[in-house]
Amino acid sequence: MNILCVIPARYSSTRLPGKPLAMIAGKPMIERVYERAKQAKRPNSVLVATDHELVYDAVKKFGGNVMMTSPDHPTGTDRLAEVARKYSDADIIINVQGDEPLIAPEIIDLLASAFDEDSELNMATLMTEMDKSEHNLPSAVKVVTSLNGYALYFSRSLIPYPRSKAGESQPPVHKHIGIYAYRREFLLTYAALTPTPLELTESLEQLRALEHGYKIKVLKTEFKSIGVDTPEDLEKVNAYFLAGN
Repeated sequence: MNILCVIPARYSSTRLPGKPLAMIAGKPMIERVYERAKQAKRPNSVLVATDHELVYDAVKKFGGNVMMTSPDHPTGTDRLAEVARKYSDADIIINVQGDEPLIAPEIIDLLASAFDEDSELNMATLMTEMDKSEHNLPSAVKVVTSLNGYALYFSRSLIPYPRSKAGESQPPVHKHIGIYAYRREFLLTYAALTPTPLELTESLEQLRALEHGYKIKVLKTEFKSIGVDTPEDLEKVNAYFLAGN
């Protein structure tokens, strides 16, 4: 399989303007993400997809592979689809968020492996057991799955709701990790689908696939990361790298 790892890097950010170029221990964040993605064994190539010349120039400066995309894409999936249209030789496209400088190369390979024995699989993502401190945070997206590991629903609300009595056995709450893998043909179909009511209500684009009747495989991992959405997150990640990790 020809696997392309794409890192969408939109310059604008409400809480952290110019986020891809925010410095982390002497390097721009996009370089940190790119370095981690390059350590994965399964992708044949890694590409940054950006909408801004400053990010484009920064990636070129550190020797990365980069593509300019339209600044008018409403979602990261639309940006990814523009890449997919150009890279027609890709079989699988893995979407690694540009604000995940602590992304583990192993989970990129884990996602890629989901397609090895399943020719019918179109889309896969990841989940990890959620800390209780995040249960009521809308920013921490929850996911519930079927017994065979396919997503039933994603929500910003707490799911499953713990109605059982204290002391009774309850399933763990799982946090969705926003890294995706797609077959190229499905990605193009998915990006062209009409936005759906639940997607718009929860502001979770992956619900569009479920509402249109498509299946999403959800693999479990112990990986936990620090996504950079705020200046406080940036401070935490800087501390991590400066500590020599």
